[in-house]
Amino acid sequence: MAELTNLESKLGEVIGLAMAAQGATDKVSKLDDLDDGLEQELDRMRSEAKEAEERATEVAASFEGKKTAILEEAREVKQKATGMMQDYLDRTSDALDGFEFLTMAEAGEVGHWRVLGKLNESAGESGISELVEWALPIQERHFADGKDGSLKLAGEKDPYEES
Repeated sequence: MAELTNLESKLGEVIGLAMAAQGATDKVSKLDDLDDGLEQELDRMRSEAKEAEERATEVAASFEGKKTAILEEAREVKQKATGMMQDYLDRTSDALDGFEFLTMAEAGEVGHWRVLGKLNESAGESGISELVEWALPIQERHFADGKDGSLKLAGEKDPYEES
């Protein structure tokens, strides 16, 4: 398999995180105590994660002879991220647990997208520039939505009730 540059590897990572985000939003949408508004947010986040995966995969195809290796990196990252989710969200998890996990995961995605953009400052790959310009505001909104959802759900909890 082809060796990846730092830029190509980071592209694979953001693809893998977008893949994992689709599974995470699906899992959180099935947890108890989720209202319709938050469920709609999860549906939008899932759809946007799918679009991010597709767009980033198109960019990966522009790296001659590297698409397979970039997508292998993506699958490895997806597997790691999914494992973290499975460790964090167990059978007793509720929607608040789910949104707290999404807040952490989305913060990580924002960081990865920013690093990809920074790496590309000197590389100057136009496809990556356009991708980051499109994806970063969406990822920042996902982080804010995850945090806001966590706070909404926490505000509905009785702080003295046993968990």
